[in-house]
Amino acid sequence: MASAWRPCLILALLSGLAASGFPRIPSRPLGKRSLPEGVVNGIEVYSTKISCKVTSRFAHNVVTTRAVNRADTAKEVSFDVELPKTAFITNFTLTIDGVTYPGNVKEKEVAKKQYEKAVSQGKTAGLVKASGRKLEKFTVSVNVAAGSKVTFELTYEELLKRHKGKYEMFLKVQPKQLVKHFEIEADIYEPQGISSLDAEASFITNDLLGSALTKSFSGKKGRVSFKPSMDQQRSCPTCTDSLIKGDFIITYDVNRESPANVQIVNGYFVHFFAPQGLPVVPKSVVFVIDVSGSMHGRKMEQTKDALLKILEDMKQEDYLNFILFSGDVTTWKDNLVQATPENIEEARTFVKNIHDRGMTNINDALLRAISMLNKAREEHRVPERSTSIVIMLTDGDANVGESRPEKIQENVRNAIGGKFPLYNLGFGNNLNYNFLESMALENHGLARRIYEDSDANVQLQGFYEEVANPLLTGVEVEYPENAIQDLTQNAYHHFYDGSEIVVAGRLLDEDMNNFKADVKGHGATNDLTFTEEVDMKEMEKALKEQDYIFGNYIERLWAYLTIEQLLEKRKNAHGEEKENLTAQALDLSLKYHFVTPLTSMVVTKPEDNEDQTAIADKPGEDTEASVARSMAYLTSYQPPQIPYYYVDGDPHFIIRVPQKDDAICFNIDEDPGTVLRLIQDPVTGLTVNGQIIGDKGGNSDPKTRKTYFGKLGIASAHMDFRMEVTPEKVTLWNGAAQSTFSWLDTVTISQDGLSVTINRKKNMVVSFGDGVTFVVILHQVWKKHPVHQDFLGFYVVDSHRMSAQTHGLLGQFFHPFDFEVSDIHPGSDPTKPDATMVVKNHRLTVTRGSQKDYRKDVSVGTKVACWFVHNNGEGLIDGVHSDYIIPELF
Repeated sequence: MASAWRPCLILALLSGLAASGFPRIPSRPLGKRSLPEGVVNGIEVYSTKISCKVTSRFAHNVVTTRAVNRADTAKEVSFDVELPKTAFITNFTLTIDGVTYPGNVKEKEVAKKQYEKAVSQGKTAGLVKASGRKLEKFTVSVNVAAGSKVTFELTYEELLKRHKGKYEMFLKVQPKQLVKHFEIEADIYEPQGISSLDAEASFITNDLLGSALTKSFSGKKGRVSFKPSMDQQRSCPTCTDSLIKGDFIITYDVNRESPANVQIVNGYFVHFFAPQGLPVVPKSVVFVIDVSGSMHGRKMEQTKDALLKILEDMKQEDYLNFILFSGDVTTWKDNLVQATPENIEEARTFVKNIHDRGMTNINDALLRAISMLNKAREEHRVPERSTSIVIMLTDGDANVGESRPEKIQENVRNAIGGKFPLYNLGFGNNLNYNFLESMALENHGLARRIYEDSDANVQLQGFYEEVANPLLTGVEVEYPENAIQDLTQNAYHHFYDGSEIVVAGRLLDEDMNNFKADVKGHGATNDLTFTEEVDMKEMEKALKEQDYIFGNYIERLWAYLTIEQLLEKRKNAHGEEKENLTAQALDLSLKYHFVTPLTSMVVTKPEDNEDQTAIADKPGEDTEASVARSMAYLTSYQPPQIPYYYVDGDPHFIIRVPQKDDAICFNIDEDPGTVLRLIQDPVTGLTVNGQIIGDKGGNSDPKTRKTYFGKLGIASAHMDFRMEVTPEKVTLWNGAAQSTFSWLDTVTISQDGLSVTINRKKNMVVSFGDGVTFVVILHQVWKKHPVHQDFLGFYVVDSHRMSAQTHGLLGQFFHPFDFEVSDIHPGSDPTKPDATMVVKNHRLTVTRGSQKDYRKDVSVGTKVACWFVHNNGEGLIDGVHSDYIIPELF
């Protein structure tokens, strides 16, 4: 075997989460003897496997290629893997004839000295690094002696980010020859449960793909396997070259019954947060567009195409403006304008007429945009509950006006004052991308490079779609004080639809009984608090039952996220702060064996008593030239002693009469589907109505059937607010804006004059300002119960705060009334005596009994003794019960 092996430097322009791991065989003439199929230039690649294991979004990928040299002379084989820029390589091994040469992660400077020493001694060595659109290419070459075998194995890890509602694994495959054992295998484990899983390939038709691909998911586990035979790999039935060349993409998402999910393993926790069903927060967006001479031609046309498409997607409640900059700065309008159909049409005309001219004045353009947004907010030209965004597109460096990057950054930082994000899109390579990125990061935004390809307009549109739908602003994630340490980022300016917030940390006390996390943010119509509580013993039990794919995944996920965020902070740090951030990130990179911008992986192969060295680096991008308002959290509702009014069960109405220290109860017997008016107050504008449901079997016999409240409608005419509650979900409307929550949420929604708290699987507390409080109890029955189904209970507290004009089946009793009970005697049931009651000038026969109050304990309840009024409350209620039947919930 030849004594040296050398790595190569290659640039790739690709995209996504990728791995290829395929040898690249140089074209050399073969010996005379005939070789079996699948051998190219003497080298047979007999096995290539990409094994992806994902646990809770954290991907652990191993790319293994095995080859044998069947020629009579030594041959060079190159191993290529394309992996995501956001991934960290964690291991590489090279095995030749059973001897393994491992990679070691070292501090970059230490590795560089080792590398330079090898080069100075005339040994073949090389830096293994490359950069593309979203991928990096890892390439290493080795000479393989005649008859020898070689195995390459590369491992990398990455936290998959949620993008437009999906997690995506993007594998770049290009074996360049037929491979006897070729396989892509992905095992996904998600404790929340997998809701969708798909796989597709750009290089093969769906018909052919179907026969080589299997995909399945059930509950928490999903699996994708792509295992084409040699015949399925052929580019044609008689060809010897492979059609497998392109993208293999796996996408999936998880169940979102609850907006948050906390997982704890071995003292580390991760908290995923992605609420659904919230209305979009209106936005004011100013597009700051470079129209300097360098944008001439294709770039300008692509920018205009993208802006026209973006205008189609603007929502009518949004506000917008355009600022064009070259040597000077021009605006479309003096102020922000609402995205009405008329204004959008006018904007389209403006965009079509944009043309390039002159130099590049970034400073004045950005300051004009920021001033316009600040002014609109100060002068109340935009909705109070809205957010502001600046999106700048430029293809060059500032060269007119203030052109010093550090001074522009200072001006922009002072003008924005942390109030809203700045997003910088850098078109092409002839710009100072580090400046754009640094300026965006310190203003709570991000930078994105737009590549000068045919799809540049699609890249621009794609970026806009990511930020087009803010659901929350001023998001803060809070944990119990003195319970955690080493927390990753827990405050975010925005949460965008389709994305996900991920926070990780370490527990100070691993023996704690429960763990609580609150996420607070400002929504389109109200302030929200989402609460997730974890019972540590239940979590421990669940972990024992589940076969986790790799046990310390949360710790590695935490380390990955921490390093990523330290490196991002480091970009804008100086002096001692930068040194501290660097030291922390380097320490974690070495401890967890990650190849980051601070470390390199050194692979050494001893040969003839001399070290042959190669180094794998993490290339940089430039290789190519508000505080949420505090809200109260209610874990459970503790009711006052008296008075109280509620309806629960069959449905049983309970009226507590404090003057008598006693209670009256009655049932309403009506058909399923009937809607009853429970409360109506013309002064406060509050109404509550309930719809009856029956048993599963649809029993129609009034004597034996059970009925319950299956839907409640709570409305405030004064606030233009409605709420529909069912055992499955809670839907809120503020005017036309709709928000939806499930009973798996623990969340507090607050706005002026209103507070709503959903306590997961227990109850919901609705308070109107200083006025009345309603409590809705969720009753869940065994899902497979042959008869009964889930239903609701409704309780009123502070009823004295409603007006004297309040009426309804419950509401009429909010005013003081009296009753007398006499002549208590045995009834038809010896355990329940009868009596005579005089109430509202009626003489009634009533029966002593009891009903349950479920406010404190939804499963057992508390017994409440009461006098039962027969015949649908006749004589107790005003009129007859049918007077309270209404046609619909609202």
